[in-house]
Amino acid sequence: MAKKRNRITNPEPFAAASVLDDDYQASSVASTKKRTKASKSHQLQNKVIPKGVSSKILKEAMIQQKEIEEEETDELNAENGNNIKVSDWNSVNNSVAKEVVDEEEDDIDDFQGFTETQSQFGGVEDELDEEDERLLDAFFSAEDHQQRTLADIIVEKIKEKDEQVSSEARPVPKLDTTIIELYKGVGKLLNKYTSGKIPKAFKHIPSIQLWEEVLYLTEPEKWSPNAMFQATRIFASNMGVKKAERFYKLVLLPRVREDIRKNKRLHFALYQSLKKALYKPAAFNKGILFPLCESRTCSLREAVIVGSIIEKVSIPPLHSSVALLKLAEMEYCGTTSYFIKLLIEKKYALPYRVLDAMVDHFMRFYEDSRLMPVIWHQSLLAFVQRYKNELRKEDKVNLNALVIRQRHHLVTPEILRELNNSRNRGEKEDDMMSIYILFFEIFSYCNPSTYAILDRILPASVSVMNKIVDEDRFDIPDVPMEED
Repeated sequence: MAKKRNRITNPEPFAAASVLDDDYQASSVASTKKRTKASKSHQLQNKVIPKGVSSKILKEAMIQQKEIEEEETDELNAENGNNIKVSDWNSVNNSVAKEVVDEEEDDIDDFQGFTETQSQFGGVEDELDEEDERLLDAFFSAEDHQQRTLADIIVEKIKEKDEQVSSEARPVPKLDTTIIELYKGVGKLLNKYTSGKIPKAFKHIPSIQLWEEVLYLTEPEKWSPNAMFQATRIFASNMGVKKAERFYKLVLLPRVREDIRKNKRLHFALYQSLKKALYKPAAFNKGILFPLCESRTCSLREAVIVGSIIEKVSIPPLHSSVALLKLAEMEYCGTTSYFIKLLIEKKYALPYRVLDAMVDHFMRFYEDSRLMPVIWHQSLLAFVQRYKNELRKEDKVNLNALVIRQRHHLVTPEILRELNNSRNRGEKEDDMMSIYILFFEIFSYCNPSTYAILDRILPASVSVMNKIVDEDRFDIPDVPMEED
């Protein structure tokens, strides 16, 4: 006896409650058949959107509308010179509360964190020579160039506006209390951050007009290394070159130098932060490389660590040319030669203006009485090896005189050999094959006995290739023929 099927209710909420049994059975039989034709357009349009999807669409539309209103109010505040209003930040708080439980996470939230055991590269200790460090100390500045941070800049701005806050240990900018409390709480989370999602309020900082004051509230000097890496990812991708430059110079660089000074090495997360920062090369040069060299207190250890990133990551030739030009013109520090050597070894085609600036840079040490470090000689050797054929004749004469005064027993002979065995700028490379052809045309009508002289002049391969072959036309080898 067959089982009696249970009656299935219609899942659609708007379907009629009373349906005849015969009609239901007919519809169920029709639904079980294979559909051979695709649904028509009007049938697709009649499908009802599920309730959950429609609520998400409305929620996203409201969030986008609020963001548009925020941008309009920010523009009005910029024109009127007013501070940030509380209404502009209520939407941020609401979006933070609503987006905590999102089904689709951003790529930036798929972060598993870094550990202390991870190492960025090897061989740093082998490159640190005590003799080189002693010689480099002679080029350090006697003045104390303290690295300025974001806190120093903000405190100066606050003191300029209000002289009464000078007694406070850490003055707070004049912002709304809800904003201050919000970002102070974000700062406490970033102090202990290891992995996972970043607070949504922190991701809104790049789009804020007073982003420096808001970032100051989070106390960047107390962030964990992993939080610094996440912040660099956010700011490098969402900020322009000028804003990213200020973040690198006032937040990232002081943190990196402090970590190297304390631990004699760099945390892997901070190393990855520098690597991520180089994907905006103009901001990296102006915010990391140039301030590090201009401080004239860059140690050899700092130069090796930062230089390893320049060596590994590809940099556009234009930015490398600008970096070399700026390094050649700034006041010399011992570790500057290390960065010059790394950029030269990337083997880019440099403009003549940069090459002339590099020659002037090395010629500044013609009258210097100090003993130059080995890295200086190595950078000069790398420059001559790579661009010897693009130097002018007078430049080579000056460099010959320079290396005689600033001499190294191992490097100087190599520099002289490269300079004296190269063509000058504008001269064409000698076409050796044309010389070989000329010799062949001259001696083609001579007696074959004169080829003994050619063997001493031309390379063996050319003389053998062009030698006249003596053969007897009657001396033909026997060829076996097929029998008929």
